[in-house]
Amino acid sequence: MAAPDQPADLPADRAPSAAVIEEIALATLEALPAEFRAHLGDVVLIVEDLADADTLTVLGIDHPLDLTGLYHGRPLGEKSSSESGAPPDRIHLYRRAILDEWIDTDVGLHELVAHVMIHEIGHHFGLSDDDMHALEDAVA
Repeated sequence: MAAPDQPADLPADRAPSAAVIEEIALATLEALPAEFRAHLGDVVLIVEDLADADTLTVLGIDHPLDLTGLYHGRPLGEKSSSESGAPPDRIHLYRRAILDEWIDTDVGLHELVAHVMIHEIGHHFGLSDDDMHALEDAVA
């Protein structure tokens, strides 16, 4: 049996690919209010199967399926024009951890990917958890 909210074009016996996760994440970006989208053009989206061991160690996470997404960068409010040459801000989505949570919960895949994406976008803007929830509600 397929997990809830199985993408229509995906065979029931196949897990969604990184491309499917990326497509949902990009659709989430497009659904954001214009004032948010205007400040996300330089943020790089990366979809990987799992976080690497170094990332997990730095974050104090024991198991790679416990991390669904991660923002690498400094929140907009903390940036300075003197930071030229810094690597671009990045949002990492971890496909296998997302799929594991998708299967273990009643949350649909689109809703789950959007939730993780908005949470990481929230870190880019330095938003509180309440602000992240409000942004998620605005996109829904």
